Amino acid sequence: MDLVEESPYRFRIDRHDPMRVPGVVFASRDLLPDAGADKSLEQVANVATLPGIVRASYAMPDVHWGYGFPIGGVAATDVEDGGVVSPGGVGFDISCGVRLLTADLDRAALRPRLDAVMDGLSESTPRGMGKGAVWHLTDGAELDAVLRGGSRYAVERGFGVQRDLDRCEDYGAVDDANPAQVSERAVERGARQVGSLGSGNHFLEVQAVEEVYDEAVAAAFGLRAGQVSVMIHCGSRGLGHQICTDYVRGMEKVMPRYGIHVPDRQLACAPVSSHEGRAYLGAMAAAANYARANRQLLAHAARQVFARVTGCDLDLVYDISHNLAKIETHEVDGTPRPLCVHRKGATRALPPGHPDLPDDLRPVGQPVLIPGSMGTGSYVLTGVAGAPAWASTCHGAGRVQSRKQATKAVRGHDPRRELEAQDIAVRGVSRRGLAEEMPAAYKDVAAVVAAAEGAGLCRKVARLVPLGVVKG
Repeated sequence: MDLVEESPYRFRIDRHDPMRVPGVVFASRDLLPDAGADKSLEQVANVATLPGIVRASYAMPDVHWGYGFPIGGVAATDVEDGGVVSPGGVGFDISCGVRLLTADLDRAALRPRLDAVMDGLSESTPRGMGKGAVWHLTDGAELDAVLRGGSRYAVERGFGVQRDLDRCEDYGAVDDANPAQVSERAVERGARQVGSLGSGNHFLEVQAVEEVYDEAVAAAFGLRAGQVSVMIHCGSRGLGHQICTDYVRGMEKVMPRYGIHVPDRQLACAPVSSHEGRAYLGAMAAAANYARANRQLLAHAARQVFARVTGCDLDLVYDISHNLAKIETHEVDGTPRPLCVHRKGATRALPPGHPDLPDDLRPVGQPVLIPGSMGTGSYVLTGVAGAPAWASTCHGAGRVQSRKQATKAVRGHDPRRELEAQDIAVRGVSRRGLAEEMPAAYKDVAAVVAAAEGAGLCRKVARLVPLGVVKG
């Protein structure tokens, strides 16, 4: 795939048939995917063929090969001009995202109690491939309430406080969720997993604020140097996976009816305004609410551990998703237009002054949470005015090795011992789960963040380092 370097952090894939718009890759040269091993740049070009796509098919600095869309892909389609929605542009783990909480506690004060905290978090955090959850729902009506109400319903039931809604994307729930569009199989898969971490790259990590780059913004977010924090990364579990599976199959069948042709069946899509498009968005919103409630319940369990062991509460900094399609209004050629913005492995990054932000964050912009690979630092960023790519930025470090390659690469090593040698307490279910997520499997998160900042997508606020990690 030929790339034209427009600036040190911006590359262009020129439009050619059947592309409707160019591709734009925000990255440094060192972060560009290896074309021989990773086909994500081809996927950027394929996404540019979608009906109604506006301006460009974008890729973030953490871009890597995904299902249909690359992970780290952003694309907006014009709802009123034949724009489509594609489940592959959201992914299987719908509304997978990150929640960051802080304690009124310094790392030095936590150190003598760290093992007790980690033991408590390990015991109270259901994780792994199987069933088990913080909240055992009594009937289908409760699950329906979760799908409609997300974190709002969890807080209403006593699993949180008002600040948890004020500091959550969409104030805790997407309002246009439609559980009636969620299949029985998806409901069955999700019924026993509300409040569980899952496996793969999901984690609960105790961290400390190592470095602050902008004191004023950090203070508005509730961050200060040396402070203890908790980061939770998880999504919609089996429910979201099944919804994606169901709608990819369904949309593949109806594309000929709408005269849609795509170069990759994984880009199956339907017009946003069609019955199929509206049904998917309703089911996707229900999964998003499930994911928000999931993180809310895990945060509630973590709060109980911190209160018992340290006497401190945990306050929410923000909760943001990085696998969603949202109907948003953006200016296109000087005119406000309703767009369906797909962010897959990419996160919203609203600038200062944006009306969707709560009053206390509006002057400084939206917190953007960028987890690193296990054992490395994570970052808190903020949105900036005039950013390209529909106010979006990267979502993490980005894989360079498959899980199979990562497991093979650490043969003869002890992942737990290597992390503990870095003074990181580890609570993992399996050696394989740790091996799959070691830092060598990922890009350098510092380089990814530097590229995102250099491309004008966001701005650094603070860097966090791990003290202990709970893994599936």
